Amino acid sequence: MDMRILVTNDDGIFAPGLWGLVKELKNIAQVVVVAPDREQSAIGTAVTLHRPLRAQEVTPIVPEVETYSVEGTPTDSVILALGQLVRNKIDLVISGINRGLNLGADVFISGTVGAALQGYLRGYPALAVSADAVNHRQLNNAAKFAALVAKRIDCGTLPANIFLNINLPRLSLAKIRGAKITRLASESHTNSVDERDDGTGRCYWIIRDRMNNNTNKKTDIWAIEQGNISITPLHTNLSSKPSSPIRASLFSDLLYQLRKCYMLGIK
Repeated sequence: MDMRILVTNDDGIFAPGLWGLVKELKNIAQVVVVAPDREQSAIGTAVTLHRPLRAQEVTPIVPEVETYSVEGTPTDSVILALGQLVRNKIDLVISGINRGLNLGADVFISGTVGAALQGYLRGYPALAVSADAVNHRQLNNAAKFAALVAKRIDCGTLPANIFLNINLPRLSLAKIRGAKITRLASESHTNSVDERDDGTGRCYWIIRDRMNNNTNKKTDIWAIEQGNISITPLHTNLSSKPSSPIRASLFSDLLYQLRKCYMLGIK
C-alpha cells in the first residue's frame, strides 16, 4: 500500500469516530494519527502562538498505527504533523469522523473542518468527515464511505487539489437516498444567546439551536434533511465555486459499492 494518510479530529485522540475511521483506512493505506489530547469542538482554525506545543507518541487503539497526541488544537495537530512529526510523505489529510454534523455557516467554527483546511492549504487533498451518528454502525458507514472517496483520490478519479466537507445523515445505510454535491447553506446552529444568573452574577450562554428547514435544494442542510449524504467542495474562502465540476454520480456509485459490501457480508 503506497498511499499514506494523515488522520486527525477535533473530538480528541481517543474518540470512537477517529479510530473507526483509522481501522477502515488501514485496509487501503498506511495511516498516521496526530490529534488533540482532548475534545476541541467549535474551536475552528485556532492556532497556538503564545505557548509551546507539546506532543507525545501514544499507544494506538488500532495496532501498528503511528500515533501522536498533541496538547493543542486540531489545526495545531496538522501543522505539527506536516511540519515535524511525520517524516515520510503524506498523500491525503482526513479529519474526523466528527460525531455530529458540520453544515452551513458552522463550518467556519468547526475544528473538524479547520484541521482539514490546514492540509489543503499545504497542498494536500483533504476531507472533513462528519456523521449525525448515535451508534457505531452509523460511524462505520461514514468510515467506509470516506475510505471509498480516498481510493478515488488515490487512483486519480477525483482531483488531487480537492477539499471536501462530507456529512452523513442519521439513517441506516439502506435508507440513505443518495449522495449530493452541495454548497454551504447560510444558516448556523449558533444563532442565539441566553442570559442567565449562575449564582455569582449575570452571564451569557451561546445556544446551539436546530437549524430551520432549508428549501434551497443545492445546500448541504437540504441534502441532509432529505436523507442524502452531503458532499460540499470547499476552497480557501470556503464558499467559492469549484475550479472544475465534480459529478455527483461519482459519489452515488460509492454509495452503491458500500451497500453491496454489506449485502455480501464484507466487514
